[in-house]
Amino acid sequence: MDTILTLLENDATLTAEQLAVMCSKEAGDIKKIIKQYEKDGVIVGYKTLIDWDKTDREYVSALIEVKITPQMDRGFDRVAEKIYSYPEVQSLYLMSGGYDLCVQIEGKTMKEVAYFVAQKLATIEEVVSTATHFVLRKYKDKGVVYGIEEIDERGNCN
Repeated sequence: MDTILTLLENDATLTAEQLAVMCSKEAGDIKKIIKQYEKDGVIVGYKTLIDWDKTDREYVSALIEVKITPQMDRGFDRVAEKIYSYPEVQSLYLMSGGYDLCVQIEGKTMKEVAYFVAQKLATIEEVVSTATHFVLRKYKDKGVVYGIEEIDERGNCN
């Protein structure tokens, strides 16, 4: 049933009835499948993707590379828990390569983001260094191209 997950990931507003038609199944079966995915933690939430640049909201988005010293017996987990507990943090990823964590945050101004890095992130004992990259423009996010209307092409369900 990966197809149901893919369809929902692309459009969380699809109803069980719409999914049933797309997958040649009964709506009741689709509802049960979705409930089970939610119960099992496969579906962890539903989000709306918004192009904030088309609104009056002022914000700054940044990606922060973080090098840390992993803790014995806990690796990167304890530090990651500290970081993702901050409300500014939108996403947090463990990375391979030149740094350990990638933190995506949003703030009202560049100064607010800089404050977060200096006063919250850099003060964590295990943090060795940070590098902040401000997002200047989003071209594509979570499969959606910004500023260009895409033709909706859906495949058949398996």
